[in-house]
Amino acid sequence: MATQYGQYGRHDQYGQYGRHDQYRQYGRHDQYGPEYGHRDGGRRHLLPTGLREPLTARHWRELGYVLLGLPIGIVLFTFMITMLSLGAGLLVTFLGIPVLAAGLAAGRGFGALERARARGLLGLEVADPEPLRPRGKGAMAWMAAVLKSGTSWRQALYAVVQFPWAVFSFGVAVTVWSFGWTMLTYPLWFWVFPMYGGQGGLQLYGDEQHSVYLDNPFEITVTALVGLLITLATPWIVRALTTVDRLLVHGLLGPSSLGARVVELESDRGVVVDTASADLRRIERDLHDGAQARLVALAMDLGLAKEKLREDPREAARMVGEAHGEVKTALQELRDLARGIHPAVLTDRGLDAALSSVASRCTVPVRVDVDLAERPAPAIEGIAYFTVSELLQNISKHSGARSASVDVWRVDDRLMLQVVDDGVGGAGASGGGSGLAGLAGRLDAVDGILVVDSPAGGPTRVTAELPWRGGGV
Repeated sequence: MATQYGQYGRHDQYGQYGRHDQYRQYGRHDQYGPEYGHRDGGRRHLLPTGLREPLTARHWRELGYVLLGLPIGIVLFTFMITMLSLGAGLLVTFLGIPVLAAGLAAGRGFGALERARARGLLGLEVADPEPLRPRGKGAMAWMAAVLKSGTSWRQALYAVVQFPWAVFSFGVAVTVWSFGWTMLTYPLWFWVFPMYGGQGGLQLYGDEQHSVYLDNPFEITVTALVGLLITLATPWIVRALTTVDRLLVHGLLGPSSLGARVVELESDRGVVVDTASADLRRIERDLHDGAQARLVALAMDLGLAKEKLREDPREAARMVGEAHGEVKTALQELRDLARGIHPAVLTDRGLDAALSSVASRCTVPVRVDVDLAERPAPAIEGIAYFTVSELLQNISKHSGARSASVDVWRVDDRLMLQVVDDGVGGAGASGGGSGLAGLAGRLDAVDGILVVDSPAGGPTRVTAELPWRGGGV
């Protein structure tokens, strides 16, 4: 998610998680070097960055992006201005609407090409904007969706704004690049002037009375040095120009913040629905295979005991005693099932008591510290309980730990959970089939995050973050 909650970001930026002034940094282990989007590979270069930059592939890609920007900008600008002007002029008739819709739809296609160009030459990853959502079927519904879409108008604006910037950046880049390399290589080709031009060298100044030529060794050397400075500065000038292009592509061709949020909420809604469906299937399976099967067997045993009551009272009493044991077992299974749905102790006494209860059932000693001045909303409280419960189950089954700890506290508008064990480590939330991956998906559905720090050999530290919504004391 692109939004940030206080000092705690999401997905690629996890901020600092800790308490009592003891913080642990959870960051993204970036595989890229200091240049955005390009691997450094750990190689050592003989020349410093400033000297080798004019010869790097990145510089030539950025220069190619600027050079291609002018012809592409001419096409986009001409097409979009023509379609918008024609459509606006024809609005007095019905033809203006389909013309405008066609122009805006083509602009969305051009936007896709521009995102691909920026991705290939600038290494800029921009997500596709939200798709069209026609309310109904047919051409009219489609045209209405195109005309109402903010994405369509932003991409039309890009076609209009990009052209004057492309003219400027093309002129600056070509001028600086050509002057730099021309002056730098001047010692290699200055002989052309005396041999074929009839003059001593490149003319720096000239009028009717005076002429200045760059024709002696000192002037040739100074010219080459000035060319070297311009050549070394060219990549940074081109990079500054492409920075504006990055802003244009990201701001006008990417998804809007509202549209991205809608897409994310739709995805989260699907996760919530799938999770609820899986929980219902689990409850149904537990009832069918557990308590229901025991109750059916209990009914049959009581029926047999009823038949034997007159013939063999002792046997009947024994069967009733066995049935009584089955009743106790069924009641215990129902209690466990109810605790798995929503434990009564959580509702009655809050997270501290509920987490202490679940910690007491863990196979290793667990220290529980809940530092909350008030209780969160019941939904958030339930998610926090089940998150810690599942993490403690993982510790019992897989960690090989000797001890563990659970800390719960609040930071601004976020509820923080941290579960630490001294086990073998190696846990991760990246695997699609792992329990931690499923837990991370559940937290993400409510704008929460899960960060796992589990190096091989341990210890394992799992930090979860949930939005805080107050639920009363």
